[in-house]
Amino acid sequence: MSSSLFSLPTWHQPSGHLHVLIETPKGSRNKFAYDPETQLIKLKGTLPEGSSFPYDFGFVPSTLGADGDPLDVLVLMDAPAFAGCLLEARLIGAIEAEQTEDGKTERNDRLLAVSASSRQHQHLHDTKDLPAQLLQEIEHFFHSYNEAAGRKFVPVRRAGAKRARTLVEQAREAFRKADL
Repeated sequence: MSSSLFSLPTWHQPSGHLHVLIETPKGSRNKFAYDPETQLIKLKGTLPEGSSFPYDFGFVPSTLGADGDPLDVLVLMDAPAFAGCLLEARLIGAIEAEQTEDGKTERNDRLLAVSASSRQHQHLHDTKDLPAQLLQEIEHFFHSYNEAAGRKFVPVRRAGAKRARTLVEQAREAFRKADL
């Protein structure tokens, strides 16, 4: 995995913004995922009719979550990006969650971020800045998305920017230790 997009720097220097590789753009029913074997973005599946990604979705390079994958991140942007787009984002929080599949439950948190170039969302710096209704809708999307895939997604805690940064640093350390 060392030559793949998984191993790009986590943070952009000198800005300190989070690097995010977009896999699935806002509004897409298709779920795309980066395939480290081919080093391409691959179609992973299609959401049910009437469902689509509410915001751009991707991962944070050089991180390793409890589920064995890079950390997932939902990015609020003014307009959708495209699959494979690398962007800088400001971390605003996380939905800490447990995901159950085939009887096995593991942590599978979702980071929340804002594109560093966003005009519409430039005032957002923490999950406290988001309307409670929007957070509920995001959690509902992840619940529905996982339910359609035969998994259970249960939010455990909503966290702010400081806790989200801690989650990223823990996942960076796990990535380093895994020596991928």
